[in-house]
Amino acid sequence: MSNISKGSTPASATAALGGPKLWLLRHGETEWSRSGQYTGLTDLPLTQVGEDQARSAQAALAGVDFDLVLTSPLQRAHRTAILAGFPEAIVEPNAVEWDYGDYEGVDSAVVRAENPGYLIWDNGVPNGETLEQVGERADRIVSRALAITREDGNPANVLLVAHGHFLRIMAARWLRLPAGSGRHFVLGTAKVCTLGWDKKTPAIEQWGL
Repeated sequence: MSNISKGSTPASATAALGGPKLWLLRHGETEWSRSGQYTGLTDLPLTQVGEDQARSAQAALAGVDFDLVLTSPLQRAHRTAILAGFPEAIVEPNAVEWDYGDYEGVDSAVVRAENPGYLIWDNGVPNGETLEQVGERADRIVSRALAITREDGNPANVLLVAHGHFLRIMAARWLRLPAGSGRHFVLGTAKVCTLGWDKKTPAIEQWGL
């Protein structure tokens, strides 16, 4: 069993406990997020509702001085970053959504109807990424965020604009939980979360604003 399955600390994390905060923003609505289809690497645009949601996310992020803003390269996330007020967000290739393999574009209700008892967190996806592989990508971003420091000694703020399943797995890995623990964190479109600290313990400070 991999360290990610066991819930170990991501690389470089122990040296930075109590340090930077990692803010998460899920992209706005797309046609497939509305219909319930698995949307991994397919590069869909935002709907008009999604664009409005992205603009509204500015309120939850207002007043935060971000030292680094990262975005998935997929247009639904990159466009959300721009509309939320971060046109110079840096593309982070590791932040793409779970590669759903053969389930890409398939209605999740259809998958469950054909496979009673199916849960992506337990059963994975055929010919796509494993849960552990997604967790490894999340760990790379956690390590990148924890390496950011400020000259004044105050904790840095890092924002990541990305995708539903990926950000749920990111939260689990921040907490040093197995990647599959992301199942416990429901996250709607264009919602904001803050991963921070309780003293030196990784914690969720706010979720789904």
